[in-house]
Amino acid sequence: MSPSPSLPVHVAFIMDGNRRWAVAHGVPKMSGHRRGIDQIKDVIDMAIEIGIRYVTFFIFSTENWRRTKEEVSYLMDLFREALRNVLQEQHKKGVRVRTIGNISEFPEDIQRLSAEAEQKTRHNTALYAQLALSYGGRAEIVYAARSIAQEVQEGKCCLEDITEESFSAHLFTAGVPDPDLFIRTSGELRLSNFLLWQLAYTELVFIDKHWPDFSREEFQRALSIYAGRQRRHGL
Repeated sequence: MSPSPSLPVHVAFIMDGNRRWAVAHGVPKMSGHRRGIDQIKDVIDMAIEIGIRYVTFFIFSTENWRRTKEEVSYLMDLFREALRNVLQEQHKKGVRVRTIGNISEFPEDIQRLSAEAEQKTRHNTALYAQLALSYGGRAEIVYAARSIAQEVQEGKCCLEDITEESFSAHLFTAGVPDPDLFIRTSGELRLSNFLLWQLAYTELVFIDKHWPDFSREEFQRALSIYAGRQRRHGL
């Protein structure tokens, strides 16, 4: 069955406000991060129920490495836990998982868990979930440009072969359709170096609530906003 034209095929999320949520609730900032990771699981469940086919979560940016050693270490532990959850719970739900970004910057055990999650879930069809880890949109574009330049240098293609489609095929997200809907929580109105190429014609929705408070009602409201818009690929 074809998806409804009013329903996005692919939704991308910037999950902003975990630390602000913690401050507002009088709990340690690290608790906000844990609540934020748990919220990903809930949103995945919602997406499956609604009929979304693809989701992408901006979990850890290239800039996030600048945070304190304590915070980065805590986040690494959360990523380990989340990837183990993929291997156990999300796989059972039929979720296919792919990590995008410079995963080589992570500890070896996280790289291994990421590879295991991708391998184990590769045939799942309930939902395709991309986890952006150590990801930056500009870095991704540079990576794609270097890959194409290398192919030209090796004689595998020529300048005339370079098109938008061939360029897209060299991005981390190759093979996945561009997002139809982008949702950012916590009231921030920026793209923050996320999927800069892929979001060219995406509908943008900004939610005031912090990510840990992103409820089913908020998701449905964002989908209603999307359904009410007339999409234009160009001016």
